[in-house]
Amino acid sequence: MKLTTRQLTLCAVLTALALGLSTLENLFPVTLVIPLPGVKLGLANIVTVFALYQLGPLPALCILAAIVVWIFVDNFGNNGGAVMHTKWFRDVPITYTGETVLTERGFMLLDEDTVSTVDLEMEGTAFDLALLDKDYIRVTVDLSNVSRTGVQTVTSVIYGYTEEYFRQNITVSDRTPSVITINVAELYHKTVDVRCEISGNVAEGYSAGELQVSPTEIEVRGDQEDVDAVSYAKVTLDLGEDATSTVTGELPIQFYDANDQLLENTSLQTTEETIQVTLPVYVTRELQLTMNFVESAGARMYNVDWGIEPSTILVSGPADVLNSMDSIVLDDFNLAELGSTTNYSYAIPIPEGCENLSGVTRATLRISFKDMQRTTVTATNFILENAPEDRTVDLLTEQLAVSIFGTSGDVGAITSDNILVTVDLADFGSAVGTYTVPAEVTVVGHDVGVSGGTYQVRVTISEQTSDQPAEPDTPAGETPDTGDETT
Repeated sequence: MKLTTRQLTLCAVLTALALGLSTLENLFPVTLVIPLPGVKLGLANIVTVFALYQLGPLPALCILAAIVVWIFVDNFGNNGGAVMHTKWFRDVPITYTGETVLTERGFMLLDEDTVSTVDLEMEGTAFDLALLDKDYIRVTVDLSNVSRTGVQTVTSVIYGYTEEYFRQNITVSDRTPSVITINVAELYHKTVDVRCEISGNVAEGYSAGELQVSPTEIEVRGDQEDVDAVSYAKVTLDLGEDATSTVTGELPIQFYDANDQLLENTSLQTTEETIQVTLPVYVTRELQLTMNFVESAGARMYNVDWGIEPSTILVSGPADVLNSMDSIVLDDFNLAELGSTTNYSYAIPIPEGCENLSGVTRATLRISFKDMQRTTVTATNFILENAPEDRTVDLLTEQLAVSIFGTSGDVGAITSDNILVTVDLADFGSAVGTYTVPAEVTVVGHDVGVSGGTYQVRVTISEQTSDQPAEPDTPAGETPDTGDETT
């Protein structure tokens, strides 16, 4: 097949276009999107297909052969290896390490006259260089060997990459500047106070607590001229408008001179990057003082006159604590234990994190019964419970003096028939002999209490003979008619 001049020219143009597209697609590696080895767009194949359609099979085959030869030479034409290319990456940032060691020696690194970025010429295959980005490159300079002040050069420059692949396939062939220059000065330091300025306000009915600043002072390091100019450090806490809850924050530090002028554009170093500031915002509430009264038979709240002085106190504290409170309980008070003493003093417990704005730390309870009568009644009704089945139990106590109390009406209506003494023998199942046994005294039919401490009776327990049947639990005396039973 003989080609015309026009066809030969077109074939040459298409071949050049195919090679150009092959080189172009190396600059945009598909593996960044589709992580499969050897994946390519195949842009050069577009030209091959066009040549096959426009010129016929033979020219298309020639163009395809040219593409294959180009790719082969690019990957294996350098003594069996890929052809290497170079590419410049500008303004790669330098990371300085070992500044802690520098500080321990009393030195500091100054920004002035210190190289912060470097231009690097990287060598690798066209494919690898297309993959590489400036952000993947790491340039590190170690300062731990610096032992003097002034402008000087360092030789300990380490190149690295974020991906292991580049470390194996990319090398640095040139660098600008070729020498890394640093400026080291003597480190001065002093300690300054930290002040906090508050902006905004708290809402009406709320109050601000004590401002908490941590730390309250910091060490400032740097050039002597810069350090000497610092009078104090300051942070600003913004409460906003009508703050109703505690405000806290990690605040940036600013430095001021003795004339309260802000110092800007300094190369100062500090022991702290931020200052933690907390301002508690409290709500103020008037809380009622009260008692937790414990009632029992004969001692009821309706029969008591009482009052607490002061009756209320003013408390400031976190809203989430005080908004759910309307009173403070001083203590428990058992009305059955109320005797002739009518005044009782209690410390006022303040909720945690709150402040007593009234300043009063103790409260006095004044309490007395309206109508209280105490007397002694002789009990004659006894009940034995849980008596041993194989034992004979004889109750030696026939009468028991019981102290009772209550209103005069209730106490005046009590007779011996209203007093019931229960003796529980559950703990004497295998006992034999005479014992003193605790007894429970109950007043039946009236709201009357029993005082006088623990009551006891005497019983004799003996073994039962074979011809003597076991006796069931029976009352030792006549059991009174039961009604509402009060202990």
